Amino acid sequence: MDRDFLIQIVSESLKHLRTENHFTQDKLAEIVGASKKTIIQIEKGRALADWTTTIAICALFRDSEVLHKLFGTDPMEVIELTIQDVNIRPQEKTLGGHIIWKNITEYKGFKLQRNLISKHFRILDEENYRLISTFNEEVAREKWKDIQKTI
Repeated sequence: MDRDFLIQIVSESLKHLRTENHFTQDKLAEIVGASKKTIIQIEKGRALADWTTTIAICALFRDSEVLHKLFGTDPMEVIELTIQDVNIRPQEKTLGGHIIWKNITEYKGFKLQRNLISKHFRILDEENYRLISTFNEEVAREKWKDIQKTI
């Protein structure tokens, strides 16, 4: 996923996200730092959100089922990957990826997985904590080899 695609998804979903969470256009505009007119234009499909507004909406509606279904994961994780390309740091515990993740390979409880929607990769430890996330398959497989050597 790239920045333009994320902006498109968020822009097309804005009205649904706003109404689902009982925000008025005025309140949403105030929170994300945009004008009410801008929010209306985005909701009517006459304009796209800018990158800053897209990030703010993803953060604000981070727990939205709509965004999770569209991105296949936490929307802020996808934002981070779009910015950094690779995210290597201890993360929160996951559910192990039984629904929207495909196990590519497993080794001693560790898993290399690919998201079926966003197509990004992640490595989970034996307790399902995310160790790495990336859109770059080569990087994911490189880190996977490193993990196999160390365990």
